[in-house]
Amino acid sequence: MARKYTSKIGGQAVLEGVMMRGEKSMATAVRDEKGNIVVESRYIKPVSERPKIYRVPFIRGVFNFFDSMVSGMKTLMRSGEVFDDDAKPSKFEKWMAKKLKVNIYDVMMVFSVVLGIVLAIGLFFFLPLGVLTGVKTLVAKYISEEANSLWYVTVLYALFEGLLRIIIFVVYIAFTTLMKPIRRTYMYHGAEHKTISCYEHGLELTVENAQKMTTVHDRCGTTFMFIVMLVSVVIFSIVGIFEPYMESLGVWKNVILFASRIVLLPIVMGISYEMLKTMAKFDNWFVRIFKFPGLMLQKLTTKQPDDSMVECAITAFKTVMAMDADPTIPEKRFDTKKPYEKVRSEIKTMLKGVDESDIDWIFCEACGVKRSELADLSHVRQMEYEKAVEYAKKRQKGEPLWRVFGSVDFYGYNISVTPDVLCPRPETEYLAQKAIELATGSSRVLDMCCGSGCIAIAIAGEAGCEVIASDISQSALNVAKDNADVNGVGNKISFILSDKFEAIDGKFDIIVSNPPYIPSGDIAKLDKEVRDYDPYIALDGGADGLDFYRVFADNAVEYLNNGGYLLLEVGVDQANAVVEMLKNFECKVVKDLQGIDRIIVAQRID
Repeated sequence: MARKYTSKIGGQAVLEGVMMRGEKSMATAVRDEKGNIVVESRYIKPVSERPKIYRVPFIRGVFNFFDSMVSGMKTLMRSGEVFDDDAKPSKFEKWMAKKLKVNIYDVMMVFSVVLGIVLAIGLFFFLPLGVLTGVKTLVAKYISEEANSLWYVTVLYALFEGLLRIIIFVVYIAFTTLMKPIRRTYMYHGAEHKTISCYEHGLELTVENAQKMTTVHDRCGTTFMFIVMLVSVVIFSIVGIFEPYMESLGVWKNVILFASRIVLLPIVMGISYEMLKTMAKFDNWFVRIFKFPGLMLQKLTTKQPDDSMVECAITAFKTVMAMDADPTIPEKRFDTKKPYEKVRSEIKTMLKGVDESDIDWIFCEACGVKRSELADLSHVRQMEYEKAVEYAKKRQKGEPLWRVFGSVDFYGYNISVTPDVLCPRPETEYLAQKAIELATGSSRVLDMCCGSGCIAIAIAGEAGCEVIASDISQSALNVAKDNADVNGVGNKISFILSDKFEAIDGKFDIIVSNPPYIPSGDIAKLDKEVRDYDPYIALDGGADGLDFYRVFADNAVEYLNNGGYLLLEVGVDQANAVVEMLKNFECKVVKDLQGIDRIIVAQRID
């Protein structure tokens, strides 16, 4: 028998594109709305690394079929995401997401698969068996019970059922060709076959060479389905031999016959799979006889593609070839568009109980837009979607937003935050603002306990004066230096490692500080987002939270010029106690937006 060369790469037509699948990878090439070819690729586990059952003859066909069906459905739906979808979630979708806490789109995909299976069983098994039962009842009126039970009559019934199943299948396929989107998919199906055939014939993979090939292929799923129907005739004929012994069961006879079709389906598929793979390897007159019906049926499911479709198929094929040969090639994702409302609904489901403003900030960060611009956001790109989901998962675990994003806006400056520094709070902007108002270009400013450097950066950037930033933590100083460089003020700030005033020299016009002010015993009672994510050293202010303020009261005068200012942020109900400590200062207390005494502006008096 003449043996043929067969590629280990197979494929499937998808919406406006082609998916190719090799031994170690799969790739989908799709034309986007602008006509450009976009590719999504990923690595898959080779059959050799899967459970042994995937390699056992007659059993492997069942597992490979369902695996291909699931991945094929996912790929088909994924290809549809390349195009804009302006649909907003319906009331039912919103209800599902809110009440059942499920992702409606995952549910719809599962529902589509289940519906497809149910439809296939109904059309190709239940309907033919129902018609056959009716025919048997009609025939029984004209021939004897003995004649109706003869083995060759049983075989004729099986042939009739099989022929009826084939007719239904052909009519179903013919009906789908009436729909324009399906016809285009069949054209891409033809492009897939042409590309694989071109490679198997040893030709260079070009559009010109591929277009010379036929649109039918030995290993097509359409041929597989036809073989399944032929094999089922034989298998179900054997079952039919036992029908005369089930007459006494009444209506249960038909139930058992129908159940037998479903139960025996894996056996039928296993045999059909081995036949398909074997026939695809050979080419001679004997094999062609068995191939012919399936190849003719492919005339319905494949159409002549245009050059752009073949180019798409070749792109997918070459991508798989390259990735199978070189596992270091990175995977790719479609940069698809998803409706903002649908994505927001998904994120909201993930973050039940989280403040709605957190969801706003997640999308602002992921999409690079201002909060005021969210109302005009219609779509989210794939990369933005993945970022939003990543942020939501971290927030879901209890991480505060600033830790999730890794940075925060402070006085118009982007400040990176790490576990080594306290996250700048909005109220601290009042402290920076007061320092900026008092500073001049010739001022010398000390920012003690600088942490992330946010205050020093704001002062240096807005007032343009000399700033010295100190902290007891070298790790915090490293973060502050990086932030200063990123915000373009690194040359205006000097960083000093110092425990309070220990390494500080000279006098200053302004000393500003947001020191640790939480009483030691209260730290365990703080919100999880503060307690578990802010550094302990940046929170602990001693037994009463006032240790650092005593240091300022005892030493600040020595480091301030005449008329200089000491600006301090304080905790709730600490302002009066701190003011009482500052005997050599004229103090003014500034409230924050919540009406809390938050900032002390103290001027040195002689």
